[in-house]
Amino acid sequence: MMKGIPGDITPDGKYVEKQVIPCYMTDGSKQLKPAGFMDIAQEMGFRAATAMHFGYDDLIAEGKAWVLSRLYFRYVDMIYWRDEVTVSTWNRGPIGPFFYRDFRVQGEHGLLLATSAWLVLDLHERTIARHAACLENIPPQYQCDEAVLDVPAAKIVIPKSLECSFVRDHVVDYADVDMLGHTNNARYMVWAMDCIGYEQAEQGSPAEVWINFNHEARPGDVVSLYRAQDGNTYYVEGKVGDSTAFLVKIAYQ
Repeated sequence: MMKGIPGDITPDGKYVEKQVIPCYMTDGSKQLKPAGFMDIAQEMGFRAATAMHFGYDDLIAEGKAWVLSRLYFRYVDMIYWRDEVTVSTWNRGPIGPFFYRDFRVQGEHGLLLATSAWLVLDLHERTIARHAACLENIPPQYQCDEAVLDVPAAKIVIPKSLECSFVRDHVVDYADVDMLGHTNNARYMVWAMDCIGYEQAEQGSPAEVWINFNHEARPGDVVSLYRAQDGNTYYVEGKVGDSTAFLVKIAYQ
């Protein structure tokens, strides 16, 4: 295994690691936060792709990088602080412009399932790239067709019947920005959860979470946050000017 990549690749093309859920990824009820899972997922995706030779180092040599476009995950059974879990992820291959990657976080009692769609970003043009040399000849043993969920990471649309209310503005700053120079995907979820409000986020348990990333937000951008509610389901939209940067949908149990 490559240096710094501690997991194993299984015969069916999955990358697998044993992990323990740390305190800083959980909330006041000791439950794994949505943003905590997203931190796990992005690092696991990075490690898996690196181990299979189409990761960050391979793409950066071409002036490109992976960016998350859509993510959907389902808490089948809640995962808690100090749970010992097996995290597995696998590349399902391209469909149109997207590259699909699934995740499973399995503990003794808890279970979280996720599916995601990724794009390749041209770092010089800040546009979506249609070609990357390292992706042309991925060995078949590094692709697994298994779908962990029965639905894809779909496009989110706020129902027209719902009223969106302005919550606050957020200026993208140091804590938000990752090594690609834009807002890290998990930070959007942090903002969304704060817009839902502490009482709901703390007392309820999320059942399903969707997030779409439409436009990157960069340092100094002012992201205006809006919220809509439909029963136990919340929508949070972040806009930079007239453009939607991201859209989140969270359904509570």
